[in-house]
Amino acid sequence: MMTSIDELFKASGVGSKRKLEPLRDHNEIYKSARLTSNWHGSRHARAEDETAGNDNDDVEAGPARPPDEDDEDADYGPDLPPDDEDGRFFGGGVTAQENDVLDYVDDPDPSADTTSEKVDHAWLRRTALSFERRISKNAELRVKFEEEPQKFISSEADLDADIKALSILSDYPELYPEFAKLGCVASLVGLLAHENTDIAIDAVEIINELTDEDVAAEEDQWNALVNALLEADFLGLLVSNLERLDEEQEVDRSGVYFALSVVENLCGGQTVTAEQVAEHDNLLRWMLRRIQAREATVSQNKQYAAEVLAILVQTSSKNRRKLASLGAADIMLQLVASYRKRDPEKGGEEEEYMENLFEALTCLVDEAEGKVNFVEAEGVELCLIMLKEGKMSKDASLRLLDHAAGGPGQSGTEVCRKIVETGGLKNIFTLFMKKNSDSRTTEHLIGIFGSMLRLLPADSAERIRTLAKFVEKDYEKTERLVKLRGEYATRLSSVDDAIRTERSDMEKDEERDGEWFSRRLDAGLFCLQTLDVVLAWLVAEDSGTMRAIQKLLADRNETLGTIRDTIQEQIWGIDSEDAEGRDTRDMLLTLVKFLQ
Repeated sequence: MMTSIDELFKASGVGSKRKLEPLRDHNEIYKSARLTSNWHGSRHARAEDETAGNDNDDVEAGPARPPDEDDEDADYGPDLPPDDEDGRFFGGGVTAQENDVLDYVDDPDPSADTTSEKVDHAWLRRTALSFERRISKNAELRVKFEEEPQKFISSEADLDADIKALSILSDYPELYPEFAKLGCVASLVGLLAHENTDIAIDAVEIINELTDEDVAAEEDQWNALVNALLEADFLGLLVSNLERLDEEQEVDRSGVYFALSVVENLCGGQTVTAEQVAEHDNLLRWMLRRIQAREATVSQNKQYAAEVLAILVQTSSKNRRKLASLGAADIMLQLVASYRKRDPEKGGEEEEYMENLFEALTCLVDEAEGKVNFVEAEGVELCLIMLKEGKMSKDASLRLLDHAAGGPGQSGTEVCRKIVETGGLKNIFTLFMKKNSDSRTTEHLIGIFGSMLRLLPADSAERIRTLAKFVEKDYEKTERLVKLRGEYATRLSSVDDAIRTERSDMEKDEERDGEWFSRRLDAGLFCLQTLDVVLAWLVAEDSGTMRAIQKLLADRNETLGTIRDTIQEQIWGIDSEDAEGRDTRDMLLTLVKFLQ
């Protein structure tokens, strides 16, 4: 890393950043005031009096006796110093010279024009021209005086100031297209390769400000800026910059934070931009290394790297497959393994770090490649251990297992097989039968049951063992399913009644339709549909279980037709254009036949 600007100033003999000189010793100030003031009285304090001898040996020692009360002309000591024109007096320890210093601090340049400059296209062109000149001048001086930094440090300070001055553009996003057209974006990106990392960090910080989500930029304005950044190989230079920064240094640590913030900004804009970010293998590998860095306590940057990875995999299937190909699932499983029995500090960076790792893993296992990696890295076994022993990690591991087991295809089947083979049935059914389980836990468990009944091959040992769990102990697990179904149905019914009332009072409104559907989901629609699919599978698989379900439904004045109606509604809402949708629709149509 290049020598800091302050050090170069010191080495060259040039003054460093201007600092207010410390006040002199108070005794000196007092002495100076006494020796320079025109005081009048019996005890003059002029310099010549101090050097003059006193021949009167009869003078009484000590302070003079106070004058008589009737003597109006008596000497009561020195007069108060006169006020100056500003109402400030120079006595009491403040000299005229020091007064001038204080005035300079208040207004270093009284003649300067304080009128703010109008920020428009003309201003931008002038600023761009000045910015380019600063870059060129600094580059020329660096080449010419490579071994004499004191000769180019002034131009570097000017360049630093010009970079920071660009932050005002974030208030004027309408200038972004012109800023890109003038070539300033490419020049700003080029500074990431500057020999002085402080200059590179400044450039990254400004790019972070310009791309911040709080900037009120229109889509075309934001695209103009981001496209110019990507065309200038911003991400490639960003990775090179990250490699040379030393996070032991506070400035470099801030630089890493700004870099991660820019990546987050780019991912939050559009899916296509996030996918362009994920195409840079070196950037993804750097973040994967960063989340593995050993630290006494999880730092902000380590947590931030995990967060950015989680955002990337949330954005698109393409990004999930990309990270899965880099072994991200294996890396993250190793990292969350430390939370099997240990909880991170509540509310700290480590808690958020753990949550981001689980979030990223949950997204990764939604893809077939992620499921394969999950099984190979013994993710099923780890989740089952956490369900049994974990504390804060328990809920996250259950959600992860639910996503890993779901979805069509052989990869999901292997996850379901592994759950049975590793003794997971006991863990998940014990958790299912616990009283006072929260709704999220219940929904994830039902999701796992639905995946296992759908994916485990017919007549396989794993399927038979799963079905047996619903039969054992006089169908207690089946009874629990029917009871839960009744609770969700009651909750949803009250919401449906309210929606029907609202619908009758107004014309058809697509926005309200979306709102109503959202309210039905919040009331438990999805969980009710999953419960009915599970019950339909049990009806289709075993006649004894079918009779038990019919009896339990009859207690609520319901029949198998009630389950059939819910599944039929689900069929109507399926998009059959993709292969997964068609497979789900065919499965549900088959189940409906068993509910006649």
